[in-house]
Amino acid sequence: MSQGFQRQPLILASASAARRALMAGVGLTVELHPADLDEEAIRQAHADLSPARQAVQLAEAKARAVSEVHPGVLVLGGDQILEDDGAVVSKADDLAAVADRLRGFRGRSHHLHSGAALARDGQIVWSAVDTAALTVRDFSDAWLETYLAAEGPALTSVVGGYRLEGPGAQLFRRIQGDYFTILGLPLWAVLDALRDQGVIDR
Repeated sequence: MSQGFQRQPLILASASAARRALMAGVGLTVELHPADLDEEAIRQAHADLSPARQAVQLAEAKARAVSEVHPGVLVLGGDQILEDDGAVVSKADDLAAVADRLRGFRGRSHHLHSGAALARDGQIVWSAVDTAALTVRDFSDAWLETYLAAEGPALTSVVGGYRLEGPGAQLFRRIQGDYFTILGLPLWAVLDALRDQGVIDR
């Protein structure tokens, strides 16, 4: 493969629209092969690890699993974990649960840990994690109702109940960390690793 500055094919082992958009946005062509894994079981198996390390373990598991059935091709796996006061937060089941979650975040800070890993032939060749801290403003209940109506059930597909690239940006008073990490990948580290692996030009 030789298209622009990309020299090798790359598989993205994720169904995340945000990660797919990030790769396309920086000019990379990826094949999509989401990993079919029991993520909760993997998380529970590593419950003794910090939430940040759990994100790495999940990213590695995705990359490894997909690379085993696509020999010779580099596979990128990613995972994001939301940590609130030391606890791992899962996706909400419905909009009512999203509303409860956001009320719980109101006026407080939480963390997003984005892990990424590269694998080839079932072997991890690189992994990393980056963390961002997000402080939610003291929004009104009226604003929350408007937000939920505007975004709708799609909010149950994102762990925090918000998309920073959409109206969810209005939830926050302060963010400390990298924008791409919040979207789902430690992008700068991923790009460096792809250069090291010869996928893109230096």
